[in-house]
Amino acid sequence: MPQHLSAAHSIEFDAPVERAFRYFTPAGEELWVEGWRPRYLHPADGRTEAGMVFTTGEHDELTIWTLADFDPLHHRSRYLRCTPASRTGMVEVACEALDSERTRVGVRYTLTALNAAGETQLEAFEGERFATMIDAWAARIRALREVLATAVIR
Repeated sequence: MPQHLSAAHSIEFDAPVERAFRYFTPAGEELWVEGWRPRYLHPADGRTEAGMVFTTGEHDELTIWTLADFDPLHHRSRYLRCTPASRTGMVEVACEALDSERTRVGVRYTLTALNAAGETQLEAFEGERFATMIDAWAARIRALREVLATAVIR
């Protein structure tokens, strides 16, 4: 079982890069990730900015997130995340315009298990499992294209 891993995968979909980048903010993900309900600690209104802190999940899956780097000009962000009961790590998102209406999004998770439960959780991020998870994100975004295209995202 892995104690530490780094997994990366890219997806492409129809959306201008500025909008696509916003889909991968905490507020943007509320629109397309089933069950994603961040509890915003700072800033309390959930405005996306470097230094923001929020939590997701509960019990053993309570996860504390900090947006360490947020660069809307270059369409990049880096989150530090810790699920104290099992694992910690980083999530990096980088968006690249393929043209004016199409974007490639690169997602990288770098995770370290804190115990045996964390090692089991890291298995979901190995190899094709990770690519399948990220490809499902693209499918969900494509399915909600019309809703996302008109949504106001903080």
